[in-house]
Amino acid sequence: MYPIGFYDVSYILVIIGVVLCLLAQSKVKTTYARYSRVRTMSGITGQEAAERILRQEGIYDVAVVRVSGTLTDHYDPRNKTLALSDAVFDQTSVAAVSVAAHECGHAVQDSTGYAPLRIRGALVPVANFGAQISWPMIILGIVLGWNRILIEIGIIMFTAVVLFHFITLPVEFNASSRALKILDSSGMLQGEENTFAKKVLSAAAMTYVASAASMALQLLRLLLLSRRRD
Repeated sequence: MYPIGFYDVSYILVIIGVVLCLLAQSKVKTTYARYSRVRTMSGITGQEAAERILRQEGIYDVAVVRVSGTLTDHYDPRNKTLALSDAVFDQTSVAAVSVAAHECGHAVQDSTGYAPLRIRGALVPVANFGAQISWPMIILGIVLGWNRILIEIGIIMFTAVVLFHFITLPVEFNASSRALKILDSSGMLQGEENTFAKKVLSAAAMTYVASAASMALQLLRLLLLSRRRD
């Protein structure tokens, strides 16, 4: 059984992670809301921006479709689908065009064989399995009298999840970088609109940073508790 003081202190790591995620989510929501009210001078919609960027980059096998929800936009390399949410698909705001361009950045990564995207794709089944099995294994190990083997297997599985979150960082930052360059060079956004787009995508990127940091802190707590038990 753990000393109460150590047990309480270890929870600080989890709390820090939760706070980071909440702050990042709040930032992206307020930033998106702000620039979703700023109409682009070109009057282009998220769908039109996505289709124009894909053609400009020589990508003709990716379908742009609508998906329900807010900030549910994503690119699926498995079926070559670029899904834009209701708040992006037919909206003419700077925020909508920025998000659409970011997802196009992933499509460009896929078409050019961007290595981190390939690695992340390969890690998806491992990370999904790790997310499902890690905590049950750890809890089972504790229930069975602190079974060292089960707990270590659980920690290894959780480490795979953490690695997935960290490999996601360069993928997301690179997609945003590509998007900003394309928007600026193509003239879809003009002048100060490009600065607004950078703020939108920077805020969105921080959610991935916060998520990765939170997962790393959870892993650190598991390692500390495991070593403390020894």
